[in-house]
Amino acid sequence: MYISESKADMDINNLRFPREVETHVKQYAVSYIDAVLAVCERYGIEPQVAAKFLSKPIIEKIKAEGQELNLLPKKSRLPV
Repeated sequence: MYISESKADMDINNLRFPREVETHVKQYAVSYIDAVLAVCERYGIEPQVAAKFLSKPIIEKIKAEGQELNLLPKKSRLPV
């Protein structure tokens, strides 16, 4: 059961959520995508609500994972 956005705001915030995700990644050796979902489940919040708590570095890591798993299109790179 998920809780409302306002209740989620009281339990977790922009500073705590990214730390929880980073800790989960290091402690359990899982991907950032899995860590975000695990932390969401722990606090009973929807991933869409949790998205506003993610830091830019974590968003970039999730994008890279998504590209590696072919969930997101890969960026074209010019030959250097």
